[in-house]
Amino acid sequence: MTKAKLSRLSRIATLKPDPWQAVFAALLGFFLAFSFLKFGNPVVLDYLVNQDLSATNYLNATTSMTSLFTGRATGFDMIYEPLPVAWGYALLAIIVMVALKVGRLHKPKPAWLAYLPAVWLFWQLIASTQTINPRLTQVTLAHMTACVVCYYLGLFALSRVTNLKPLWIGLMVGFLLVLWLGLNQHYGGLEATRRSIYEQPDWQQLPREFLKKLTSGRIYGTLVYPNALAGFILVFLPVTVITAWLLSAKLAVVSRGVIAGTIAYTGLACLVWSGSKSGWLIALFIGVAILLKSRLRLTIKIILLGLILGLGLTGFYWRHSGYFERGATSVSARFDYWRAAGDTFRRHPVFGTGPGTFAKAYQAVKRPESEMARLCHNDYLEQASDSGFVGFMAYSVFIIGSLAFLYRNSMLRSDLTKLAVWIGLMSWAMQGMVEFGLYIPALAWPVFLFHGWLLGATTEQEG
Repeated sequence: MTKAKLSRLSRIATLKPDPWQAVFAALLGFFLAFSFLKFGNPVVLDYLVNQDLSATNYLNATTSMTSLFTGRATGFDMIYEPLPVAWGYALLAIIVMVALKVGRLHKPKPAWLAYLPAVWLFWQLIASTQTINPRLTQVTLAHMTACVVCYYLGLFALSRVTNLKPLWIGLMVGFLLVLWLGLNQHYGGLEATRRSIYEQPDWQQLPREFLKKLTSGRIYGTLVYPNALAGFILVFLPVTVITAWLLSAKLAVVSRGVIAGTIAYTGLACLVWSGSKSGWLIALFIGVAILLKSRLRLTIKIILLGLILGLGLTGFYWRHSGYFERGATSVSARFDYWRAAGDTFRRHPVFGTGPGTFAKAYQAVKRPESEMARLCHNDYLEQASDSGFVGFMAYSVFIIGSLAFLYRNSMLRSDLTKLAVWIGLMSWAMQGMVEFGLYIPALAWPVFLFHGWLLGATTEQEG
């Protein structure tokens, strides 16, 4: 380490704690937990949350039967009641004002990577002038703006905070509350809801998406559907486990292992119960990658690799063999969505059809036998369909370039928390090839925040 870096670290160590930093970290922790619990639906469905309580509950099916049919939520139910995404924008505005006391504008390295989210958002604004559905584009643009704001909060403000414990505590509490709801759904909650629904007159008139959720038996927590919950777990389980391990530092090693291990087991169990095929395979891939990069002896690596692949793939086949025997319908449906996105891009290569308008474009070209979709189930292809070549390139290069640059940085090898966050970001980027996490605030806002934080942390480290 150079003398300049040592001198800088020495100055930081002698500085008095900044109360604004503590407030900022605590607000961000609350913001993340609040987003996990309240904003698990795609922004293109926000209009349903803005309707009455009944429509909101049919969307998420997270509340008790009393609140579902009487419109009166209990205290516990209110924790999980989804809210209009405008609440998130209001909270984010407050955080931005506090960030002005904490942040500092500086020239990040590499500059091109830091500016790409702004380029992406700017092109979304340009593409919105050619939209085929102004309402969908308006709500999508507001959400994308929030994503970019979160990115620059991480880059210029969060990266300067020295004590991030309030942030990680907030994230962990929110994450565990979502897992708790998933456990409740698995251990009788979904079945009880299903029985009560079938006892109601005219239950067949309920939204098709809601009935499909109930009959599948797959848990989804506070997220819009099971695959979104799988993505949520992939992103936040690694950093939650590391946070639990670090926060319990005063306990015996065995106790710390029990706490962290229980959280890891619960998260992985909920991932399995979500029934997400892509989530299972991504988790398996990440596990293998971590093993290969570990410092274990080659013999142990080979043994563990065989166990992970053998058990993981055998379990995957056993769990989902019936799905493949039925023809893997969701895979076929995704190929149809992707084909439609490609066709839309070929017809509108410059501006696309407008941010958030895939559903309208798909409706015009979908095959009669295909199931309607509101989003493309591929964040990268949706950028091409919605905002043309520039939107696709700006977003794709940002996500891939950011992960590649951060991977080469030494701080990931010296900081477990940053490594865990990077693993979550990598998982999210991979799932984005088959899902629509970019359009779910509970996933996209924290992901952009952490991309900015990690890049900003490298600049602070080098400064």
